[in-house]
Amino acid sequence: MGFERRKKGKYEEAEKLVTKIKEIQEKANVTLGKVQKEMKKYVNKKRAKVNKYKVEDLVMLSTKDLKY
Repeated sequence: MGFERRKKGKYEEAEKLVTKIKEIQEKANVTLGKVQKEMKKYVNKKRAKVNKYKVEDLVMLSTKDLKY
């Protein structure tokens, strides 16, 4: 038709560069995943347990930050 594929031998260096960049991206994604798991573990240690309230439960509210 109007589209012909270019010769493969001419662009071998570019293909090598592309594969190297893909390998680096994969390694970075794996490393980021590990770091995210570690950060989540340490952040969750400092979180307090949350009480679950039901409809019609009585609660005390602070008005310290309300402007009248």
